[in-house]
Amino acid sequence: MQVIKTSIPDLNIIEPKVFTDSRGYFFEAYNQEVLEKQSITYRFVQDNQSKSGYGVIRGLHYQLNPKAQTKLVRVLEGTIFDVAVDVRQGSPTFGRWFGVELSAENRKQLLIPKGFAHGFAVLSETAVVLYKCDELYAPECDAGIRFDDPTLNINWGIPSNKIVLSEKDSKLPTFNDARNNFEL
Repeated sequence: MQVIKTSIPDLNIIEPKVFTDSRGYFFEAYNQEVLEKQSITYRFVQDNQSKSGYGVIRGLHYQLNPKAQTKLVRVLEGTIFDVAVDVRQGSPTFGRWFGVELSAENRKQLLIPKGFAHGFAVLSETAVVLYKCDELYAPECDAGIRFDDPTLNINWGIPSNKIVLSEKDSKLPTFNDARNNFEL
């Protein structure tokens, strides 16, 4: 299992070692001991899974303190463009976003620590996404940012006439107006 640093500190791509033969493949999707040796010490307590069709954008979501969540995101079926936005006030990368294509084929995972908003766009016909969280869902701490925020200017890779949003996501505030209690 390889940990790949991104352009934003604390945001990492996890790439498993895959063993293939005539039967198919095998890999460890998660190994706490291996990650702890690389100073990644989260204790995950909840798994979430979603299935979505092409053009669906989920997010940008996060939970405020004291129930903020670290997420480890991977794709079981299909392909997504996964995005994390640094919302930690005082961070040198505050307001910057990072995006990576995650797919069942490339088996990459994105480790998103507390203090980041998260969202993804489905690039394939369908996608099944699984993510581990180190804190339980707490609706009173639920927060988010509009996917099309002009300050962030994220290119989701979906034509505007093909974007599918939930009612909740269509009403999220802009980056500058979003609830935020993260500070470095």
